[in-house]
Amino acid sequence: MQIEGRGTMEAIDRIEVNPAICSGKPVICGTRIMVRNILGMMAGGYTVEEMVTCYPELSREDLVAAIEYAANVVDEVHFVTN
Repeated sequence: MQIEGRGTMEAIDRIEVNPAICSGKPVICGTRIMVRNILGMMAGGYTVEEMVTCYPELSREDLVAAIEYAANVVDEVHFVTN
């Protein structure tokens, strides 16, 4: 799946959405680490260093890609109010 938006091409290349992996939830390419897990850890106060310790297969660039992906998704959401 191609991700459209304002993210960098590097970030877009680091996120994968595939129905056969984690039920189609966005993950870091080549892993089963979901973007939502990364964002949850950040929200919980984990530092970049702590996240990389928990997931040694991740790089700082993967973490940035997860944030950029989430920012693009949020940018596309529209709420209808009365």
